[in-house]
Amino acid sequence: MTAQVSAPRDVQATVNYYTPLDDKSPYNYIDEPPAGVPTTNVGRESRSVLIHDARGKDDLGLDVSGFQFIHHPSVEKDFLDDDKIKTAYYTEVEELLKKYTDAKKVVIFDYTIRRSPVGLKEAPSRTPVQSVHVDQTFPAAIQRAELHLGKEAERLLKGRYRIINVWRPIANTVAHNPLALADYRTGGTFSVKYSPEHKWYYFSDQTPDEVTFIKCFDSDVEKARLTPHTAFHDTTSPPDAPQRQSIEVRALLFDIE
Repeated sequence: MTAQVSAPRDVQATVNYYTPLDDKSPYNYIDEPPAGVPTTNVGRESRSVLIHDARGKDDLGLDVSGFQFIHHPSVEKDFLDDDKIKTAYYTEVEELLKKYTDAKKVVIFDYTIRRSPVGLKEAPSRTPVQSVHVDQTFPAAIQRAELHLGKEAERLLKGRYRIINVWRPIANTVAHNPLALADYRTGGTFSVKYSPEHKWYYFSDQTPDEVTFIKCFDSDVEKARLTPHTAFHDTTSPPDAPQRQSIEVRALLFDIE
């Protein structure tokens, strides 16, 4: 069955970049900071950018731009049962990643469900993040493998190693807070400062049958290595459209089994 494809629709939107508040390395205290120390030294710089609709584009891909859009209906629809997510859906994601990346070993280490609070009976613990970010620094990516695989990590890290997020809308087509992704070829960094060279993309009217692969780390320096991304306010969306719900599954991928 062929999915119905919407006409491409570029949008002008505001995204929030990182800007330093002092000359120290970026930090953000989750708990109470030491006396006299600010909770964070990370500031925001809002910029208006053109976000291109990725529908119909054939020059994007996980190893080229750092992200990829795939049509893949899931057997899971509601994502309300933690056990079902960690069994049936994890298995589904593992098979999907192996199919599209040729990875020999996939280790899923967590997932996050995000639901906008408007219109829901209970406010969720995680809401869409409206700031440009990358999930892992390169040193943290290595530590992530060691954390979840212990002694086995040393052998697996001798081959190509990736961290990929698999992002999927839940229940309805995304109208509010769609996900924007910056093309790695236009300047990928960790604490993402504004650059006029950045080229942004999103997948208009993304449905629960469509997933986004987001590369967070790649040990292969000849490939796209990461993907800055952010939710953004799309002023062209109908105000009465359902609020965004989504699930992102994070996985370690190895070329050695």
